[in-house]
Amino acid sequence: MSLPPPPPPAAGDPVTPEDSLGSVTPEDWATGPPLQAQPLLRQEAKGKEEEGEETGVQGAWGKGTAEQRRRGWGEAAEAAAAEEGQVDAGGAAGSASPAGAAGGGREGWRRLLAWLRRRQPQCCPCAAPLPRSAAHCCHGGTKMAALAYNLGKREINHYFSVRSAKVLALVAVLLLAVCHLASRRYRGNDSCEYLLSSGRFLGEKVWQPHSCMMHKYKISEAKNCLVDKHIAFIGDSRIRQLFYSFVKIINPQFKEEGNKHENIPFEDKIASVKVDFLWHPEVNGSMKQCIKVWTEDSVAKPHVIVAGAATWSIKIHNGSNEALSQYKMNITSIAPLLEKLAKTSDVYWVLQDPVYEDLLSENRKMITNEKIDAYNEAAVSILNSSTRNSKSHVKVFSVSKLIAQETIMESLDGLHLPESSRETSAMILMNVYCNKILKPVDGSCCQPRPPLTLIQKLAACFFTLSIVGYLIFYIIHRNAHRKNKPCTDLESGEEKKNIINPPVSPLEIFLQSFCKLGLIMAYFYMCDRANLFMKENKFYTHSTFFIPIIYILVLGVFYNENTKETKVLNREQTDEWKGWMQLVILIYHISGASTFLPVYMHIRVLVAAYLFQTGYGHFSYFWVKGDFGIHRVCQGAFEKIFSLWPLSKCFELKGNVYEWWFRWRLDRYVVFHGMLFAFIYLALQKRQILSEGKGEPLFSSKISNFLLFISVVSFLTYSIWASSCKNKAQCNELHPSVSVVQILAFILIRNIPGYARSVYSSFFAWFGKISLELFICQYHIWLAADTRGILVLIPGNPMLNIIVSTFIFVCVAHEISQITNDLAQIIIPKDNSSLLKRLACIAAFFCGLLILSSIQDKSRH
Repeated sequence: MSLPPPPPPAAGDPVTPEDSLGSVTPEDWATGPPLQAQPLLRQEAKGKEEEGEETGVQGAWGKGTAEQRRRGWGEAAEAAAAEEGQVDAGGAAGSASPAGAAGGGREGWRRLLAWLRRRQPQCCPCAAPLPRSAAHCCHGGTKMAALAYNLGKREINHYFSVRSAKVLALVAVLLLAVCHLASRRYRGNDSCEYLLSSGRFLGEKVWQPHSCMMHKYKISEAKNCLVDKHIAFIGDSRIRQLFYSFVKIINPQFKEEGNKHENIPFEDKIASVKVDFLWHPEVNGSMKQCIKVWTEDSVAKPHVIVAGAATWSIKIHNGSNEALSQYKMNITSIAPLLEKLAKTSDVYWVLQDPVYEDLLSENRKMITNEKIDAYNEAAVSILNSSTRNSKSHVKVFSVSKLIAQETIMESLDGLHLPESSRETSAMILMNVYCNKILKPVDGSCCQPRPPLTLIQKLAACFFTLSIVGYLIFYIIHRNAHRKNKPCTDLESGEEKKNIINPPVSPLEIFLQSFCKLGLIMAYFYMCDRANLFMKENKFYTHSTFFIPIIYILVLGVFYNENTKETKVLNREQTDEWKGWMQLVILIYHISGASTFLPVYMHIRVLVAAYLFQTGYGHFSYFWVKGDFGIHRVCQGAFEKIFSLWPLSKCFELKGNVYEWWFRWRLDRYVVFHGMLFAFIYLALQKRQILSEGKGEPLFSSKISNFLLFISVVSFLTYSIWASSCKNKAQCNELHPSVSVVQILAFILIRNIPGYARSVYSSFFAWFGKISLELFICQYHIWLAADTRGILVLIPGNPMLNIIVSTFIFVCVAHEISQITNDLAQIIIPKDNSSLLKRLACIAAFFCGLLILSSIQDKSRH
């Protein structure tokens, strides 16, 4: 006989599991719960079990075994049966027990579902505690959402672990390295070709060459590069425009005066720089004679020659085909002379830019883009075929054509380019010639790969020996494990003996750590020195900074947990603080947000907050623990020294004490502020003035509300002041004194409310534990040119490139953190005598590195 289905729930009734699963037939009761109900019951049971274990209170699912509680049984089923009067005082569950239900007893299922229907709604196992007003309203919809939330987090953590992420990152690095090697072999390894031929605009006026970074030269840099040099521009009015823009890089006060159809000289006697413009508007005998004179050995040749012409030929001959044929003949006769000059000088042939035909005057209407393309094709084909056995040394300057396609609409007459476009072309010429001379950090175009230093060679040998040593240890250990593996008795089917795996020796851990570090350092070298991967300039927009900030904020809120302790600035909270600050700083660096002053000032506060935490943490430790031993001091210094040495010394490009001095001046007080805050906090804690219990406000209600109000006002006041600064110099002058205001305001806002102090973001805390590694590694395998550029692993797709490079970068930083911890346990022993001996060896090692570095620097100079 079948039972009638339960009535549908009213509008305000809580939704029970039975309601959400639909009606249940006796056949369903006999065979067990519906399949869709089983995960729900197990999930709720598991959540309640964990809650009971954390708080030390018996969970709602009773005192059954762990397996029973996971399946949703235990005392809950007994309670349901007891309420129906079917269980005696001894607790015999009858058919409602797990065994009875498993055996097919439908009465047990009926009692369990009846108990669930009558049960008072309880708060779901949310990650964060709810307010009291919401605790009694956590009904079906909220419960299902919370269960789905917890299930989603666990599913993600189950299928995507840190180990699997690192394996995926290693595979991605290998594939990308192979692809870039193949691309360079196929397309060539000369970044100058990319600079002269391809690129795109970032925004309206920032030109980005393909695969490399372009440096913006200052006056002093340009003069330093071009000292004792002679540059000659030869051609028509467009070449004259390029000449003026090039000279203005050296002398911005130089004016465009004089007869436009004559030669124009320029000379800077102090820097011994000479730049000439020679008026030859057509490729004819006159231009040929001028170039031929330079090929004679007795005549001083210009160091750089920039030539180009075509529009006058089109205009004078009304765009006739005969004029194009004559142009081909003339450039064919000039090409060998240019090729001869290119063996000792830098020779560039500038292709003709497109015109804006709607703006052309009547006497220029014959200069069409179709004609210009025909002349350009003729010039390229003849110049490239001027040498039969090798590649042409004359470089075709075709990038100006791409620049003009984007800006010619801004032209005044439809023929000549706007000033911003000419300046870009002139800066490209400066990069082509000067990058290989001055080697600016943010000018990777046209720079050759730097030679291996002696320290880098020694480091490569050391890591290679470590890898070989680890492989030998691994083979020996594996063979020993095979010999000691217990054999199975074929007759009884049982193992004869149990062999416990021997512990891993410190030497093996040491070699394994350096084996991993060697592979990581090889990736560092490929990214930072070998020029295997591409680099590009940064370009700031508000969306590139604020959209990622919102994204990580959502992730940080999604992954939240209860804190193990509720003290002010507890370990989980400080890890969270360091984590979100580091992520914001990373987004700040990769988006180029330093150009936006309000963001720059708030990032300066985050950097100061790191130092504040350093002063607070070390003062608190030494004050509370009283541990001033050498082991503690060395353990604190080891991580910083170890992280800085391989990444700064072995891969150092240029050291500059000004940078250290600038950073020190910005944050010279904040460490003492952190120490003072730690002293005040410990004093208040000792006098039991603070209430640091779970859910309790830090002070009394009136004091807490007052301090919260003051903190919010102070926080906003600093932000308003930072947004109203006129320039960085003014802001930086006041920053050391006022940065502590926003730091203290944040600490009070975060810790005064008890509910805020009881939760933390595990997502941010995870990054906080590797914040030092993230900060160091970003300069070499995520950014480029000391944060001035971006590492490009996947060209042509900026969004995908950021995702892939960030994923690899985080995996590497996490692995370095683990390697550092493993090596710290070995290199920094607790025995003082052993520690002193190892410190002496480490000091001798670093002294040897410094001596080798100084010897190599002297040999270079």
